[in-house]
Amino acid sequence: MAEAADGFEELDRSRVIVTEFERQTWQRAMITVFGSINIDLAMPVGRLPAPGETMLCPTYEMVPGGKGANQALAAARAGADVRMVGRVGGDAMTEPALSLMRAGGVDLASIEAGKQSTGCAAVWIDGAGENAIVVASGANQEVTADQVPDEALGPEAILILQMEVRPEENWAAIRRAKASGARVMLSVAPAAPVPDEILDQIDFLLINQVEGAAVAAAAGISPGDDSELPGLLASRHDLVCVMTLGPDGVLAAGPDGVHRVPALKIEPVDTTGAGDAFAGCLAAALDGGGDLASALRFATVGAGLACTVLGAQTSLATRAAIEARLADLA
Repeated sequence: MAEAADGFEELDRSRVIVTEFERQTWQRAMITVFGSINIDLAMPVGRLPAPGETMLCPTYEMVPGGKGANQALAAARAGADVRMVGRVGGDAMTEPALSLMRAGGVDLASIEAGKQSTGCAAVWIDGAGENAIVVASGANQEVTADQVPDEALGPEAILILQMEVRPEENWAAIRRAKASGARVMLSVAPAAPVPDEILDQIDFLLINQVEGAAVAAAAGISPGDDSELPGLLASRHDLVCVMTLGPDGVLAAGPDGVHRVPALKIEPVDTTGAGDAFAGCLAAALDGGGDLASALRFATVGAGLACTVLGAQTSLATRAAIEARLADLA
């Protein structure tokens, strides 16, 4: 590796990130995910540590993660053709971070190498499956909207985004997608404000209660309680707003009314990646021609199953596994 002028190691361009087969077949993908790619260090602890406290845990697992990559693999395992757009560091963490997406058939041809290291997240998981996460963004800060090929955008396409890359690049990608007639799904995770002009261009807005509060505050919306927020956002911006409520299921509002879906009854092991599983499964169901009500049920089961296995991408269920549990949903 040569030393670049800015102090970073220059990526060896002879290293092939994607195979030639992947480059030849990328155009068949219908769902494009624009976002983050990480490697996660998952550490099981009895409880989450207090500020200033040092804790010991018996082991750790190094697993692929990043909200963008998680959603891409979730959609692929749920049966969709998927393209991932992002950046990695061209370092020792690159191949581990891409490994499960590659094995899952996600198109990696639009992933580029950045100057910074591959993103990395430290994930603590307590005995009840709750988690605390710190993310070092690394190369995710270098993702740009112009990495999305024109062929990925059109009336038949779905573009999925999250909030782990620079917001201005998200907004640029959304504007391009809407100009081409593509459907846009934004998962506001981690929680952050979204400009009104961008909300007006979104078809599916995915939030939890914390993320919903951030969106509402930025938009100047004051709902009486959380249950009112999806309807307010849906009517104000002509979109479908989906609020995930953890063990209380899902509440969605859109042009065809309000939908409530209960959570799948499970014993949680690790909730990391459950929201990403929901987003990927929802997109896969919609891309497959499902209506909103059935897509919400499919996604809810996918999210529930993701809580039964340690890790983010390692926990994502296949379409067959999700369909097998649909009847268990009230």
